[in-house]
Amino acid sequence: MLEVHDLAFGFPGRTVGRNVSFTLAGGEALCVLGPNGGGKTTLFRTVLGLLEPHAGTIDIGGKPLGLLARAQVAREIGYVPQGHAAYFAYSVREFVLMGRTAHLGAFSSPSKEDEDLAGRALESLGIAGLADKPVTEISGGERQLALVARALAQEPRILVLDEPTASLDFGNQVRVLERITALARSGIAVLFSSHDPDHALLCAQRALLLAEGRVLEIGAPREVIRPDTLERMYGVSVQVLPLPGGVHTCLPALRR
Repeated sequence: MLEVHDLAFGFPGRTVGRNVSFTLAGGEALCVLGPNGGGKTTLFRTVLGLLEPHAGTIDIGGKPLGLLARAQVAREIGYVPQGHAAYFAYSVREFVLMGRTAHLGAFSSPSKEDEDLAGRALESLGIAGLADKPVTEISGGERQLALVARALAQEPRILVLDEPTASLDFGNQVRVLERITALARSGIAVLFSSHDPDHALLCAQRALLLAEGRVLEIGAPREVIRPDTLERMYGVSVQVLPLPGGVHTCLPALRR
């Protein structure tokens, strides 16, 4: 579904990353790991067509991104940004229902089916009880879950989530990771970023390690998430330990 080849990306007059290549198919979750300022958000915004690539190609469904109308891109790709400042007191239900906009005509109103889809998205993330609350009066973590629900209501074939667990408590982080796993299993292509390598180990089929705007390694999380690669990216010593059940976890070696 998504093919990125030899991509250079950044801002006008400043290149942030180079030589980034990866593919992402339906039914797969790919986690991008990297330090603050390493280019993850800029990469995602380029893949979404919000920034012009400096070089390379981005194809969606075999078609160049630059040749697709914005409305078509909106139907293909759902996006959850890092954060969202709420300025208007829409209810959470209305906020999530906005995810259906890409499927409506210019003067159309949401149908009962659209409302049901929005309701199911709220329920899937455990925030149906917030449906009637204004988005200006819920916590930042709750608003982040509403952003994920809005993207789910969009019914995209590709879902891009920029640090979707940021500002969430432990329980809500688990709920979002469970949804990422379920969405990939349902056939959606999921591209997400995280600061926690454990998230990639838990729910991604592949991890892309982005260091200084370049791909350090890409592959199965257990193969590329190692003490040496983590130290290269983050500048700290980390142990990668096996746990019962075949899973692994990362434990920093704190200086004492």
